Amino acid sequence: MTREFLSDDQISFYDQNGYVVLKRHLPQEWLDRIHAEIRRFEEEARGMEASNDRLDLEDSHSPDDPRLRRIKLPHTISDDMRELMYSDLILGPARDLIGPDLRLHTSKLNMKSAGYGAAIEWHQDYAFYPHTNDDILAIGVIIDDMAHENGPLMVFPGSHKGPVYDHHSDGVFAGGFVPSDVGLDTKDAVELTGPAGSISIHHGRIVHGSALNTSDRSRRILFYEMMAADAFPIMGSMTKWDGIEDYDTRMLCGTPTKNPRLKDIPVRIPQPQPDVPISIYEIQKGLKSRAFDRLTEKDK
Repeated sequence: MTREFLSDDQISFYDQNGYVVLKRHLPQEWLDRIHAEIRRFEEEARGMEASNDRLDLEDSHSPDDPRLRRIKLPHTISDDMRELMYSDLILGPARDLIGPDLRLHTSKLNMKSAGYGAAIEWHQDYAFYPHTNDDILAIGVIIDDMAHENGPLMVFPGSHKGPVYDHHSDGVFAGGFVPSDVGLDTKDAVELTGPAGSISIHHGRIVHGSALNTSDRSRRILFYEMMAADAFPIMGSMTKWDGIEDYDTRMLCGTPTKNPRLKDIPVRIPQPQPDVPISIYEIQKGLKSRAFDRLTEKDK
């Protein structure tokens, strides 16, 4: 089989571990364009009092000192980020892993600014949006050099082959859990580090999270989440569903289908939902225990 970007060894590694990192995958031109777009959105946040449907603000944000933690659906509000999403630089590795017919789930640009970037607690993407099969992945464009000190994405290798863990608190979906509560040891987690322009790819079921950015430099990553076209959302999923016609507009490449492929995999439904804005940062505020808070206190 002809591969576009990934070697057989890289595909085997992904299948076994649930992730792969491609170092220096994007040319500098693309990084320059993304940086320019980020500056545009940071300026847009100036004067804002609260998050809106475009920009998610840090808790420490003020109108005079704008601090973003997420640009929502950047492919819908940035021509550059939309163009990159449809490029072979992004879709080629995904086709190598899950086939030629790909559908977009969502996009987001997570921003951890120097000194205060928020943590994201341990979770599985699949817990938010269970589908009929798990040919689901997230491609992360690493915008800044990513190392231990600025809060890189961390994963538990091989956990994409295990259970879908309970992400509820007091019976309400809270979007995360503490690894030690389910028998996972954070010493086994791997940091997905790399220079700016690298991409990380992680499986939809892999357990992952990221710590606070306590360094003096930013840590920003642009995610494109997608699935095989024959993976359909299960009722109760947080996947937006406005009918098959709208769903087919999310095709990234290849041919849509009306025949879901069923796979015998664990499923949990993310219901009931908390009465908060649909944001992982807000949803995870419902957690009673926070793994990264524990680690931060221990390290002080």
